[in-house]
Amino acid sequence: MTKLSVVIPAYNEENGIAEIMNRTLAVREDLKKAGVEGVELLVVNDGSKDQTRQIAEEIAASTTDVRVINQVNRGYGGALKTGFSQASGDLIGFLDADGTYPPEYFPQLCVAAMKGADLVIGSRMAGEESKMPVVRRIGNWLFANLLSILGWQRVTDSASGMRVFQRSSMERMYPLPNGLNLTPVMSTRAIHEGLKVVEVPITYSERLGRSKLSALRDGSIFLQSMVWTAMAYNPVRILGGIGLAGALVAFAVGLGLIVARLSGITSLGPWGVAALFFGMVSGVAGISVFAFGATFNYLVSLFYAQPIRQGVFGKPVFKQPLERSFGWMGFGLIVLSTIIGIISLIIGIAQADVLRMWLYLLGSALFALTGIQMMIYWALMKVLEELSRRRDLVQQDLETPEFQPLVEV
Repeated sequence: MTKLSVVIPAYNEENGIAEIMNRTLAVREDLKKAGVEGVELLVVNDGSKDQTRQIAEEIAASTTDVRVINQVNRGYGGALKTGFSQASGDLIGFLDADGTYPPEYFPQLCVAAMKGADLVIGSRMAGEESKMPVVRRIGNWLFANLLSILGWQRVTDSASGMRVFQRSSMERMYPLPNGLNLTPVMSTRAIHEGLKVVEVPITYSERLGRSKLSALRDGSIFLQSMVWTAMAYNPVRILGGIGLAGALVAFAVGLGLIVARLSGITSLGPWGVAALFFGMVSGVAGISVFAFGATFNYLVSLFYAQPIRQGVFGKPVFKQPLERSFGWMGFGLIVLSTIIGIISLIIGIAQADVLRMWLYLLGSALFALTGIQMMIYWALMKVLEELSRRRDLVQQDLETPEFQPLVEV
């Protein structure tokens, strides 16, 4: 028998708690039709200072399907996690107490979960009628697209406060924060854990009472939470992209200098010097950031005792992970640097004007330093890769090989 536990976190919600509880209880018959036989409602009173507790307990006294859990204030996420820990259902759902989310959509969310989804998100941005304020709509669009890029999976609403998930998937989405950022962190973890995430369009109404969410303050917390959570799984997805962007800027500046030189321009003006400076910094910083992200991926692999993530869910963006070529690429840059430096010095000495070769000598030094840096990171990642494979190699060595008798000819 499939059972659904619905958790409602409540902090000073005396104006809306009764309505949302009654609406949730009224969905029991529709849930039965959808295949959910048992329903329990857990209201977590998160240290309310108004009449929220009394109203919720009065409704709970009239039915055995409702429990009210009272605790000191721990925040939105803390209240939800308390409810999750007390839930007894195979499926666990939650929604806010302010009446913005429609409990009437729980049957649809449960059907998606029973069809194999690990996490079902009620999306406010997927086409159904939504009365979400414009500022929050823009913010949610930005967060959803950021998560789609970080996780390489299309998401329309990363911070929805109405969801249903499998109890068996809960541990893989933990740890979760105690604040309002629980929902975007849950979405980010679920996608990076490889859980099956499905979205179901839902309506969204105006809140009963004053909103506790600050678009600027909580929006910045949401952004930081999502980025740092993604960094804990696949750092090179973020740092690698930044690093490649820096390297491309350096390449563009270098190409521009070559084109200018071939066009007969032999001196640099203020903008040319600024571009050269910016390109050099971007190039060195780009390689550093990319290598830093790739190195972190190896450390994450060691921490989780899992294979090193390459690209997206083990599928490399390149045929061979780029960092594995750092050894010969770095060596090649050092050789190129040596050739450019020697030729520049010979020409400069022959013409008795070494100062005119400053740009080439500068480029030679840049290539040498970048090459050395790449070789250092290559050696570091090589060691980390061996450490990450150590457990598997030890296991292979300990296994008794199948005995193959010699066959006389």
